[in-house]
Amino acid sequence: MQAKKWNHGWKFWPDRDTFALSWDIPGTAKDVTLPHDAMMEEAVDENSPNGGNTGFRNGASYTYVKLFAAPEEWRNQTVKVAFEGVYMNAMVFLNGQFIAKNPFGYSSFYAKLDGLLKYGEVNELRVQARSGAMTNSRWYSGSGIYRDVYLLVGGPVHIIPEGVQISTEAVDDIEGSRASLAVLRVSSELKNREMYNREIILQTDILDREGKRVASDAVSVVLFEAETRTMTQRIAVSDVWLWSDREPNLYTVRSVIKCVKSGEVIDAAESVFGVRTLSLDSRHGLRVNGQETLLRGACIHHDSGLLGAATYEEAQFRQIKLLKEAGFNAVRMSHHPMAPAMLRACDTYGVFVMDELSDMWNRTKSDYDYGLYFEEWWRNDVTAMVRKDFNHPSVIFYSIGNEIPEIGTDAGAKTAHEISSLFSQLDRTRYTTAGINGLFAASDRVSEILADISAQMQENGEISGNVNDFMSIMNEKMDQIVAHSAISERLEKACANLDVAGYNYMSARYEKDGTDYPNRVIVGSETYPSEIAGNWKKVKENPHVIGDFTWTGWDYIGEAGIGIPGYQPGEGGTGALFPAQLAYCGDIDITGFRRPASYLREIVFGLRKEPYIAVQNPCHYGKTVIKTPWVISDTVSSWNYPGWEGKPAIVEVYSPGDEVELIVNGHNYGKHPAGESADYRTLFETVYMPGEVEAISYENGSEISRTKLISSGDAVSLRIEKEEREKDGELTFFHFWLTDAKGNPVKDQTVELTVSYEGDAEIFLGSGDPKPVYDYRECRTRTWDGHAQMIVRKLSETNVKIAISTDLDLRYERWIEI
Repeated sequence: MQAKKWNHGWKFWPDRDTFALSWDIPGTAKDVTLPHDAMMEEAVDENSPNGGNTGFRNGASYTYVKLFAAPEEWRNQTVKVAFEGVYMNAMVFLNGQFIAKNPFGYSSFYAKLDGLLKYGEVNELRVQARSGAMTNSRWYSGSGIYRDVYLLVGGPVHIIPEGVQISTEAVDDIEGSRASLAVLRVSSELKNREMYNREIILQTDILDREGKRVASDAVSVVLFEAETRTMTQRIAVSDVWLWSDREPNLYTVRSVIKCVKSGEVIDAAESVFGVRTLSLDSRHGLRVNGQETLLRGACIHHDSGLLGAATYEEAQFRQIKLLKEAGFNAVRMSHHPMAPAMLRACDTYGVFVMDELSDMWNRTKSDYDYGLYFEEWWRNDVTAMVRKDFNHPSVIFYSIGNEIPEIGTDAGAKTAHEISSLFSQLDRTRYTTAGINGLFAASDRVSEILADISAQMQENGEISGNVNDFMSIMNEKMDQIVAHSAISERLEKACANLDVAGYNYMSARYEKDGTDYPNRVIVGSETYPSEIAGNWKKVKENPHVIGDFTWTGWDYIGEAGIGIPGYQPGEGGTGALFPAQLAYCGDIDITGFRRPASYLREIVFGLRKEPYIAVQNPCHYGKTVIKTPWVISDTVSSWNYPGWEGKPAIVEVYSPGDEVELIVNGHNYGKHPAGESADYRTLFETVYMPGEVEAISYENGSEISRTKLISSGDAVSLRIEKEEREKDGELTFFHFWLTDAKGNPVKDQTVELTVSYEGDAEIFLGSGDPKPVYDYRECRTRTWDGHAQMIVRKLSETNVKIAISTDLDLRYERWIEI
């Protein structure tokens, strides 16, 4: 079927009176171009019932309408609309008549239009999205039609959308990224809506990255009246380029059906895919194309920072590219099916994907979440997820759920078996897993677990007194807690039908479970960023542990405060108060700017030779930071702290090698242990004075590399940088940097920026500040660590003129035209 984006020409309004009998379009309706995040239309609300879960943003009931003409040539055609994501409880109507629904906010679904279309009149397609029942999410969900919409038109005989599936059956003589031969299995779902038989030819061509045909096959098919049939072809391709994280080579399959008698092309479809093999065992771990592969993973949420949940292809490509450049080769979509645009980005850049079904099953985690519909809808959503993912070589895991409380119960283990079995039935080329939190799975036995650990500690003389005394140091004993036999029993049930056991925050079990369960393959499906050094050492030393997925690779809206360090109650952590809106636990902030943890991780992975310098603010010296396990420390890569001259300061150096030396303004603080023995993070007690800090890394007494951190002067300029586009589209990214007279970045000053514009566009303005003062659509922001970001979405081909102003007298270009 022919597919085209159907994002333009929609009307939108919040539906404040959902019981109204009228079916008109109110005068308050505004024109929107999809994708559109309706939650971003709502002002940040300190009193939101969602609280920090959604960054103090509310949901509501929203209506979208598209008015369109149905051309006469559609009269005997098959016409559908594909929705890649509507949050949530989507109801679709054509000309006032119900045609489709989808409760889950993250699944793709289709609505069939033919049969109810009017010819010679205006047709109305209406979509209602109801997210006003709060709470319904533990993170920022966005609302409305936040992903792309496609119009699909084909004949009565056609290839079913997402109906062509390609898998690699065999590969011969692999050498590097090449193979002498690959055997592909191509399955094509064909549909005949006619009430008589149709004789057709199915032609399948394999095209290389230059578009050259490298293999083909044709079969003759008689489709009986009203029949749906899946045809399977085995196609051999010689001299094949393989897909991997190192070389993400891609091919295209082009499927064409023709009428036998006339030779007329009836329908066509194309899909991009990659040729690769996977194998898995506890002795060799994960092998891709026969090569042992460790997963340097990042958990990510689905929002795109200033853009909210709206899913733009170029933003998805940008995010994956930046994650890959920061050292990651895998992402886990948390905690729902990934957008097709991001899957395409992962295919392109060579990033493995753990795609996840859901954050809940039949026990809800929020009052009105997907758990209310799970039992009736999970089979539909599993099927939709597999059909979406099947041809993407980046997808290697299907996660059946995240931290499901009931997964270790008898009934929950049965559900786990059923979900995993359906994934395997629909797709035998990939592996199933789950993000299992042992403490959640054994929640009904927590008292027993704590009593056992407490008794052991009292016997060892570590504590005296009751359980309340124990609770005060419980975090220090979390490794013992997750290794308790009660959790082992639940894991046995939960993992019974999984290919890979996903451990959330249970790295303490890695070695012992490798002995106790010699055939269990484990992945760190969610881990604390502060434990990357120790975790990665375990990954390298234990072949049954195939990777680590940190929480998180990219910062996100919602779950506000879990990564914000604080020094008094309410400043940070899970108790962070308004206006905290971001989680602030990402290696990369919401604008794409790498934070110190990102450089530490890159060094741990062995991908960076230069040391990295970060500094704890001298104003907090000697204070106890209130932090969660998602915080490594409270640092910035800056040597600008006016007013604290002569005061003690702690400099953190992340370094490879075995030693690192620090020199501050000519004073040598000596060599300290570095590298693996120091968890790649070395702390120096220094005294702050403006000037220069230099770190030098050594291995066996020889210098590896060095780096410097220089104090800047006062900000005199605002440097404006336009990013090169990763993919053509509607978005243009700009960065604003405060700089001194020498062009050095200035991170200790804050400037307020305001923009105004002329033209058909949307402007998103903000920074990485976890406690923003202004909404991202307000055209006003404050710099954070000397930086801010502006994203311009052009809605037409006309030029857009943007005026910039600041509250400080700085040099900068006051006009931008794009």
